[in-house]
Amino acid sequence: MPKVHVIHENDAWLAPLRASFARLGAPLEEWFLDRGILDLTRPPPEGVFYNRMSASSHTRGHHYAPEYAAAVVEWLERHGRTVVNGRRALQLEVSKVAQYEALAAWDIPTPPTLAVVGEDHLREAAGRIGFPLILKHNRAGKGLGVQLVKSAAALEEAVARIAASEDPYALPRDGIWLVQRYVAAPEPFITRAEFIGGKFLYAVRVDTSEGFELCPADACAIPEGAACPAVAPGEKFRIVEDFAHPLIPRMESFLTANGIGVGAIEFITDAAGETFAYDVNTNTNYNAEAERRAGISATDALARHLLALLPRAAKAA
Repeated sequence: MPKVHVIHENDAWLAPLRASFARLGAPLEEWFLDRGILDLTRPPPEGVFYNRMSASSHTRGHHYAPEYAAAVVEWLERHGRTVVNGRRALQLEVSKVAQYEALAAWDIPTPPTLAVVGEDHLREAAGRIGFPLILKHNRAGKGLGVQLVKSAAALEEAVARIAASEDPYALPRDGIWLVQRYVAAPEPFITRAEFIGGKFLYAVRVDTSEGFELCPADACAIPEGAACPAVAPGEKFRIVEDFAHPLIPRMESFLTANGIGVGAIEFITDAAGETFAYDVNTNTNYNAEAERRAGISATDALARHLLALLPRAAKAA
């Protein structure tokens, strides 16, 4: 019988989904893609394939996992398999430039942004955007490389740090920097809207006062003995009850048009009430503590969604 397969490169992130499948008494087959052999002369197995390859895979030593996953997805789609988050979703996962152009096609505002190749061009780009600005990687993940730069002097310091750094993640994985206008919010938080099956599930308010590394699954990856920010006073991640926003229906249409069955969109609203989307995450994680407080499980909803696709996969076979 066809079953659900999940394509990934991070065991830790998959634990909640494993638990949800176990609660439902359904099998889940994992395809850990880092390196190996893809036999293009044989057809893939039947079933539903959920791709949750991450743009941050290189930070875990899996430098070519997205490229491997892209090859696997091509193989699956050529054979007519049901793929959740297929070719187009993976393309958007690894490029914010691609995200912004796709969002613009659906009239979803994004902050003014310049793409820069070569650190020597950062100053010119900053001059065009103006200060304060956000400096970030086109392909990163987990908020890595995101910096708030408030002045020309601060930019010089940032460029010097980058040039002197021995951190292998100091430079963007694909060589493309983004210089982006800083959107000042009245309060230090962003909103992350979660979608499953192309439909809005819930929104999370994320406190940004401690920085921009905002992956919910990483919130408790802290030194032993330190306080976990996800349960600290002020609740770093909080699910917003009865959340509504006029852009949500447009976001649903955008996700459906781009083949993103499961994902999240992060956005920020400025003091004038204008909203800007700045990240599309097709490898979304959920914060367990925030879900516990709200009495909801996104991975349970995700498991049910994936299992509901199996009859279609069986019919296609």
